[in-house]
Amino acid sequence: MTARETAVAASLGALAIVMAMVAPAYFAPGNLRDLLLSSLPVLIVAIGSMLVILTGEIDISCGSMFAICSVVAGMVAKETGSVTLALLAAVSAGITLGSLAGVAVAYGRIPSIVVTLAMLVALRDGLRWATGGAWVTDLPRAFQWFGLEQEAYPLVAGGLALGVCLVTAWVLRSTAGGRWLYAVGSNAGAARLAGIRVERVKVATFALAGALTATAAVINAARFSQVPSNTGLGLEMKVVAAVVVGGAAVTGGVGTIRGTVLGVLLLGAIGPALTFMGVTAYWERALQGAIILAAVGLDAWRTRRASQGTGPFAPAAVRAK
Repeated sequence: MTARETAVAASLGALAIVMAMVAPAYFAPGNLRDLLLSSLPVLIVAIGSMLVILTGEIDISCGSMFAICSVVAGMVAKETGSVTLALLAAVSAGITLGSLAGVAVAYGRIPSIVVTLAMLVALRDGLRWATGGAWVTDLPRAFQWFGLEQEAYPLVAGGLALGVCLVTAWVLRSTAGGRWLYAVGSNAGAARLAGIRVERVKVATFALAGALTATAAVINAARFSQVPSNTGLGLEMKVVAAVVVGGAAVTGGVGTIRGTVLGVLLLGAIGPALTFMGVTAYWERALQGAIILAAVGLDAWRTRRASQGTGPFAPAAVRAK
């Protein structure tokens, strides 16, 4: 484990100790189950976001994309009663939207923060206009809980999330495509000289992030009997905070699935913990913002120290000069 991952794991342990002393009811099985089910969609979206950040870009449109894919899945499920068709429709929408963002970034040379900020607003307002703010209601029984018993759904949803984590970790560690992501994020110019098609890698990464966001949207929508048209509000803040606190560098080239999982668990645990301690929910977003600022500031400090060759993060050859 990296130093950042160890720190996040230690923070989780400290939070657990505090809650055990202050609010033991926090560990009630029902609360832990709800916490897990709420964190699974965030985790899957965060993995997609981490892949984008690995390439040196960022995607803050995931909340609006999550809402669109949720509504698409709900409407298709309501018309067909098929979980498979709902998933395919949602994933198709996610891939399309992600690809559009990737093309604008890679070939249009528009900064990803600008592209995804525009999509964040445009997609949310477009969905509100298309639905009139109405929710998708009366979802079929075959779609809710994936047609399973309520007790079995967490096992299936958890298995899907675990599968996404394991497959993505294997791709990053053991395939050329995974190495391309790190190479593009570390030094796009050098990656291009090495024969890597940087633009295609970025488009594919945004498309994959869209597919993962859609998958998370379906998993989340299946928990309820209706799909709110405003679902996913604030999701982008949770996702970026989790990825960054898990050790991914916003400059690209650094990040792991393990760190992202730890970041999601920590951020997911903080909100309910504040509620159990009687702290207003508004502090959750304030903490998320503070965590992002602290993590980015730490990365900037480490990068500066390494470039100056004065700190423990500098290469040995540089420190020896």
